[in-house]
Amino acid sequence: MSISGALLAIGGMVALLLPSLPLARTPTAPHRATMLRDGILLLRLRVYRRILVAAALLWGSHALHDTFSVIRWRSAGIDFFTVSALWSESVFSEVVMFLLIGPRLVQRIGPGGSMALAAGAGFVRWTVAAFTTSPALLACIQPLHGLTFALFHLAAVRLIVTTAPVRLAATAQAIYGTVGVGLSIALVTIASGLLYARIGGAAFLIMSALCLLALPVCVGLRVSSETA
Repeated sequence: MSISGALLAIGGMVALLLPSLPLARTPTAPHRATMLRDGILLLRLRVYRRILVAAALLWGSHALHDTFSVIRWRSAGIDFFTVSALWSESVFSEVVMFLLIGPRLVQRIGPGGSMALAAGAGFVRWTVAAFTTSPALLACIQPLHGLTFALFHLAAVRLIVTTAPVRLAATAQAIYGTVGVGLSIALVTIASGLLYARIGGAAFLIMSALCLLALPVCVGLRVSSETA
């Protein structure tokens, strides 16, 4: 915590050195109309629509894990050190995927293949999680986070960049982040509470089903397959 506080303090001081920029004018109705038109234009792109659907399914499938996995592990008697190690393992795999493996993998098998691989990994990950709280088995599936999270994100962003018109690149990223990722996680998190209260760990099977649904959406995704 002390390190985080120090970094935040340094960030604040560095921010004071940034040059001042003129204040942007308040958006008017025509600007909002343009944004709406741009959003509709993006949604007419078949590849982009499929990216949003795949993202909603795969990212949403993480909601149960992110919200209730620690509760489940602790209820099963797993100590805090092991819980921390399991989370650290998933974060480490994410960093390795982002920095080392992911870019090469996306280049080799393509964005669609990478997204399909991520969806398949999610199906395996949540299926195993539904049936066990064994620390040894959990340690085997936690590295799959590098695929289900990092690889999918790298591939989706690569595909968005090459699919969306340059003028709409920022809008495309914003819709992906808020709708495909943020809204889906929020909705599935609400549903996860109800599911976990009723069926416990078996709720992970529903998360597996979301990944399974995402798989055919991802397969074959490539720029050349895009049609309005």
